[in-house]
Amino acid sequence: MPELSSPTDQSPDPPRVRDARAVLSQAHRDLVSITKARLSILVVITTLCGYVAATIGGGAPFRWGLMTHLLIGTVLAAFGSAVFNQLMEVDADARMTRTSDRPLPARRMPPAFAFVLGWLLAAFGIIHLAMKVNPSAAAFAGATLVSYLFVYTPMKRRSSGNTLIGAVSGALPPLIGWAGGGGHILSWGSAYWFLVLFFWQLPHFVAINWMYREEYERGGFVMWSNGDETGGRTAKLALLFSVAVMLLPILPVATHQTSVWFLIPGMVSGFLMVWLAWRFHRSRERRDARTLFFFTLLYLPIVLVASLLAWRTGAA
Repeated sequence: MPELSSPTDQSPDPPRVRDARAVLSQAHRDLVSITKARLSILVVITTLCGYVAATIGGGAPFRWGLMTHLLIGTVLAAFGSAVFNQLMEVDADARMTRTSDRPLPARRMPPAFAFVLGWLLAAFGIIHLAMKVNPSAAAFAGATLVSYLFVYTPMKRRSSGNTLIGAVSGALPPLIGWAGGGGHILSWGSAYWFLVLFFWQLPHFVAINWMYREEYERGGFVMWSNGDETGGRTAKLALLFSVAVMLLPILPVATHQTSVWFLIPGMVSGFLMVWLAWRFHRSRERRDARTLFFFTLLYLPIVLVASLLAWRTGAA
């Protein structure tokens, strides 16, 4: 008489299929992690903003095909940069709880594979921009990659000023789009798109520094929050940078890049950031640093969208 199988033994998929799916699922998660795909979305969005602003301002005509090539090249270069960054910081990532499960420190991905992957992504991205968009866009993408990997990344272990250098790297993607859209490189328009990303990153990363200060110290990184047990220095920096963020919308209005009404969303949202930074300055509590951090995530899309809606024709 045949043996009856129990309900728990019955599955729509045989074990080998389930194992294969688990392996593929983990491989997908590792690729998302090694390329920092979620962070790269920000790079794509800010690049797109630079492109749209340049075309509105009278640069090159808006073209869907060109925009698509611009975003493809940018995201490939961003992916490659992220891979190389994790190759350079694998030992530090292994010491920090929040990064120890990344593919390289967890030894789920061979470094040689990551090295080849990084080269292919970065090279194809920059070459694609040069061939399908223009050399200026490719040059800004290359400058982003070089400053991020060869200045900011090693500086994180040597000087707390690394955040300023990292903010320069993070502020270059809008200029990739600006150049791709035919905007003048040395103009008030390009200066604004660079500065809005530069200053936004500072309170954003100061809040992160404070929230994960023990992790950064364990990883061997020299941050503004290192040794700041009371949070006084970190909170003052957060407040100072937030004031700069609040005042920045005056620049595009004064230089006739945007309409006057841009001051309303720009300065009101900036004032809210200053208020949250002041609250963090008074309390020195992790919860207030976290609130400031999350507000910076809300602030950026508000200001980017408002900037584009208020952008003037001829401001490229």
